[in-house]
Amino acid sequence: MSHVPAFDILDRLIAFPSVSRDGNIDLIRYVSALLADAGIESRLFPSDSGDRASLFATVGPEGPGGIVLSGHTDVVPVDGQDWTHDPFRLTDLDGRLHGRGTTDMKGFVACAIEALLAAKSRPLIRPLHLALSYDEEIGCVGVRPMLAELSKAGLCPDWVLIGEPTSMQVASGHKGKLAARASCCGAAAHSALAPTGLNAIHLAADFLAELRLLQSDLADHGPRDDDYDIPYTTIHAGVIRGGTALNIVPEHCLLDFEIRNIAADNPKRLLDRLFEKAETLSRGARQRFPSTGIAIEVINDYPGLAISSNEAALAQALALAGSNRSIKVAFGTEGGLFSSALDVPAVVCGPGSMDQGHKADEYVERAQIDACRVMLARLTEGLAA
Repeated sequence: MSHVPAFDILDRLIAFPSVSRDGNIDLIRYVSALLADAGIESRLFPSDSGDRASLFATVGPEGPGGIVLSGHTDVVPVDGQDWTHDPFRLTDLDGRLHGRGTTDMKGFVACAIEALLAAKSRPLIRPLHLALSYDEEIGCVGVRPMLAELSKAGLCPDWVLIGEPTSMQVASGHKGKLAARASCCGAAAHSALAPTGLNAIHLAADFLAELRLLQSDLADHGPRDDDYDIPYTTIHAGVIRGGTALNIVPEHCLLDFEIRNIAADNPKRLLDRLFEKAETLSRGARQRFPSTGIAIEVINDYPGLAISSNEAALAQALALAGSNRSIKVAFGTEGGLFSSALDVPAVVCGPGSMDQGHKADEYVERAQIDACRVMLARLTEGLAA
């Protein structure tokens, strides 16, 4: 077996409920078997738990050069969403292919697998690689150990194509992300005697006010990159948890926040400013209660992506996509990790729009899949020239 259509592959991929929390090992075993049937060896990079793995496979000659097709295989949950169709069954309606992950990003993964299978029968003079990861949706987790091993092995492609949904427009950059948690420790008391304690929620609120002040400063005076819809670095508080009962002054409160930075801003420097604000608040609290204060820890981070406008990889990607201009996207990808680990450029381009991702009745247009197949066929043709 040398060729399986992308639509048939996508039908199978959607049937695997590879939500990040549940693992993707069954999907990866399916892909590995599909490649093996075509005579393509693949290497798995399993997690310690064994219920998830990344996959790497190559067609063509060994050695440097060539292109990596990169995609993640995990999807976000469907809990609490009002789906009209079974989210884990591909449903084709009026040219739209519905199912969890059709856009983000099993549509591209199906096209990439098809391209690798088709490339097996071509006389490639440069290699075509396929890299599939797990747990991208929870912070680009699974790709990191795979990249560490591939870097040690000396993998050196010409560039990497990240197939996240861009409506088949070529994206040359995205913001980086740093996720952090502020643990606020107060002093408990009966609420009737509230001033005798230190309210951890109030302490978290004071820190939240500092986050908002820094955001305002970045919006008004920070560096700008007008290629983005939001042209400056953003700071966002997404989760706050604290308190046990209304009549108890809360002793603990957690505040999770993130920094999404443009290339001109260093997120570590911004975090240092927030550390200083937290320390100032903590010093004030400790004047009354020595064991109180705010501690900040980084939960996860990944680098942004920025490729030069005169980079050959960008020109190649634009030619393959039939476009003459690139965009930048608001969401993060594994592109920055590939670039930093392998020291090669990465470009983002894939079928579907993130406007359709992460929501009920997620879909990708059949025409978008066809456009991606055409682009990857051109790419493979170039590797054989």
